[in-house]
Amino acid sequence: MQFGIDDILSILPHRPPFLFVDGVIKLIPEKEILAERQIKEGEPFFTGHFPNKPIMPGVLVIDALAQTSGLLWGLSKKVAKVSLPKNPKIFFLAAANIKFLNPSFPKDKLMLFSKNLTSFGNLFSYSVEAYVEKRTIAKGTLSLAMIEEKL
Repeated sequence: MQFGIDDILSILPHRPPFLFVDGVIKLIPEKEILAERQIKEGEPFFTGHFPNKPIMPGVLVIDALAQTSGLLWGLSKKVAKVSLPKNPKIFFLAAANIKFLNPSFPKDKLMLFSKNLTSFGNLFSYSVEAYVEKRTIAKGTLSLAMIEEKL
């Protein structure tokens, strides 16, 4: 199953320039997801990170992985036609054992993989990896929390 930007925007609260997922390539509901992010030369963070050698900040790679994990949760519910809680919000809670192995650069296509590890109530744990071709950029474990917003 492939999902585009409209599907992504229906699940995530993020919007450009802080949306770091362009599309979903593969989804195995409740199990794993593969998404992508085309890193563009004109991204605003490159002006300061670093002026003569632009590198995507590691914290943004991790946020892209957290967004991908949130999409695994939300798109799995959408595909199963399960009613989402009223006004659900997925929040990045924690990162564990994150290792940065290589930098990512403008023009790279960042592949974002997330696999569901465990869940307990509204807490979810994922094994994640970001890579470009055969080069691993970062990997580790992330935790997210789902909170129903009261209006």
